[in-house]
Amino acid sequence: MAHIDNNLTSTISDLGLGAPPTQSAKKSDQLGQAEFLELMVVQLKNQDPFSPTENGDFISQMAQFSSVTGLAELQQSFDKLATSLQSNQALQASSLVGRTVLVPSAVGTLPTGGALSGAIDLPASSGAVGVNIQDSSGQIIRRLALGPQPAGEVYFSWDGISDAGVPVPTGRYFISADAGINGETVALETLISASVDSVTLGQGGRGLTLNLTDGNTVDFASVREIK
Repeated sequence: MAHIDNNLTSTISDLGLGAPPTQSAKKSDQLGQAEFLELMVVQLKNQDPFSPTENGDFISQMAQFSSVTGLAELQQSFDKLATSLQSNQALQASSLVGRTVLVPSAVGTLPTGGALSGAIDLPASSGAVGVNIQDSSGQIIRRLALGPQPAGEVYFSWDGISDAGVPVPTGRYFISADAGINGETVALETLISASVDSVTLGQGGRGLTLNLTDGNTVDFASVREIK
């Protein structure tokens, strides 16, 4: 009686049990559960009685097949989860249009008949917090003195009136902030409030970019607040 190699790949080759080339439902290099069990039975029937296959070898083959099958099923589950997350992200993105968000920015837009508003990320309490509004040339046209403030987000709003008491043109202005903390003047991060005009999904549903009405674009991950 011919000796059958214990290696599963060799056995497939020796017995010619690969999938027929005419099958379209399964590739010829794929081994399904039914074929695997058939191979196991053939191995048992054709093994050398003087040198039978060890039980451990069969168990090892079954464990390998089970591992490959489990990984394939796991990959399918991940693919389904990714598709579901992408659909959910797209749905969430559509709900952001028209909403107001607070995002890190040093540039804000003064709208016609409206106000430029935002917030300051204050790391510690301060006795003097201020916001500077600068035009395109870098000149400070308005200083908003916010006075003593506790740590946290400090909100501000500018109505478009300069320190001279006259209205300034609508458009984009540079925003900076500072605070006196522990006897030193510290520059602070500024957050600008703006409306979401549209949303862009990245390739494959990865990444979400918000296109704001003021012309700026920001990553959704950078949004601090949604109103």
